[in-house]
Amino acid sequence: MSLGLKEMLAEAAEKYETADFIPSDPVQFPHRYNRKQDVEIAGLTTALMSFGNRKQIIQKADALCVMMGASPWEYVMNRKFEKDFPREDASSFYRMMSRSVFRDIFEKLYAAYNNADSLEDYIMRFQGNAMEKMCGFLGVSSKSPQKKINMFLRWMVRKGSPVDLGLWEIFNSRELIIPLDTHVVHVAKTLGIILNETYSLSSAKRITDALSEVFPGDPVKGDFALFGLGVNAASKA
Repeated sequence: MSLGLKEMLAEAAEKYETADFIPSDPVQFPHRYNRKQDVEIAGLTTALMSFGNRKQIIQKADALCVMMGASPWEYVMNRKFEKDFPREDASSFYRMMSRSVFRDIFEKLYAAYNNADSLEDYIMRFQGNAMEKMCGFLGVSSKSPQKKINMFLRWMVRKGSPVDLGLWEIFNSRELIIPLDTHVVHVAKTLGIILNETYSLSSAKRITDALSEVFPGDPVKGDFALFGLGVNAASKA
């Protein structure tokens, strides 16, 4: 990566990773809470809905936070989700995610908090890196880029950020993989970081490795640069 490109990405990250980013992004929802367990639940459920139109994501995540009330942890532990998300209800809650899908997520969270103090502690029983552990917890493939899981991990792990919460202590920022969304892929291809706009785990790792040259030990800081550049370009198109 050229010195000029490194400098541009570093400047873009500083420009876009500010507290002003929070009100227009799904990360606003875990920021509503203080208790670790509440933040984990609000963060994970929001992240799992984070695909498609950002306005629609925020509207639905807000509705879910209202449903969960002052404490998502109490909502889970008191099994209030049983009424809101019937096991056999295949109707849509958010796009192709049905209420029964959300019921399964809440059941997993209920099991986690019945067996550990936090989700961070609970996922340590699964094998692999941070992403693979979360994939094991959710029962999804660790061979795909898992944008939503990697975004949740960015929120939970990165410290010293005006945007990310950095509540988790076990994992290190250098372990994280960039959340692979359309803006990130398009800008990475435009800048020559990747050759093709391919949504794969190998592309995510290739972008992450390249960003580690710019942000040693904290490669996903570059998410703010690529995403911000992409959104800015789209707004001018």
